[in-house]
Amino acid sequence: MAISPAPQVTARRRGRASGPDYGSRLFASWWWAIPALVASLLIHYVAVAAGGTFAFTNWKGIGSFEWVGLDNFVKIFSGDLGRTAIVNTLILAFGFVVGTNLLGVLLALGLNRGVKTRYFLRVVIFMPTVLSPLAVSYIWRFIYQPEGPLNSFLGSVGLESWQRTWLADPTTSLWTILIVMVWQSTGLVMVIYLAGLAGVPQELEEAAAIDGASVFQRFRLVVFPLIRPSFVIASTLMLIQGLRVFDQVMALTGGGPFNATETLATQVYKQTFAYGQFGYGAALSLVLTVLIIVISLAQMALTSSREGKS
Repeated sequence: MAISPAPQVTARRRGRASGPDYGSRLFASWWWAIPALVASLLIHYVAVAAGGTFAFTNWKGIGSFEWVGLDNFVKIFSGDLGRTAIVNTLILAFGFVVGTNLLGVLLALGLNRGVKTRYFLRVVIFMPTVLSPLAVSYIWRFIYQPEGPLNSFLGSVGLESWQRTWLADPTTSLWTILIVMVWQSTGLVMVIYLAGLAGVPQELEEAAAIDGASVFQRFRLVVFPLIRPSFVIASTLMLIQGLRVFDQVMALTGGGPFNATETLATQVYKQTFAYGQFGYGAALSLVLTVLIIVISLAQMALTSSREGKS
């Protein structure tokens, strides 16, 4: 027959577990987290708050400064360069989201099953994602040269009228940057959709095919509702990456020709470090930050509401 401990002993043990020893263990666990919390607070929040404060000044990077209120923001939205940077940023961001998601889902569907070399092709398509954006951009800069491989190929197939000075033409330079961005990141989106397609039962697609559904109907009514979380993740990541594009623009065009490819990120760099307008650069950075937060939250709310309805 088991003998239960006396009530006084049990109470004493519980008191000991919740007494000084428990408090010291709790303090020790939080103590190890304090350095990381402090570093995160200083790097992410204090730095952002300080930068946001300088956005309302005319600070040049050294010396004193004066409060100018909303003058920097008025200059951004009223000047041609500021409006051009905002419009180009939005064009690249939304074009990037559409291009990567469209190509990514098509490649994922094609390489999901049934292709013997699908594993090799997945690696080949994903490989540009792990390369440096600057290295990729300089390779494409060589391709886009007037005497480069692209114009040479167009001339060899009789399409001389299509030859362009791709990076020096204001009508094509922005789209050449978008092509490079989409080409490099499509592999990552493909992998995200492949992860979603792995959870789609093949029996559902076969049943829909037996019922007479077309390929597009099977994707729209059966496959896409099941991979909607992958769509939310891919579109959110690509949207944020597109809004803060910098490396490709600086390596390919540097913001030219005639400011035709300037973005908010490139303007932040130039105004702050090249021209010494730290206050104006901080205002540009704040506009970019708010733009990323607002558009990302709106996109996530829109996709979440559609998911709830479905």
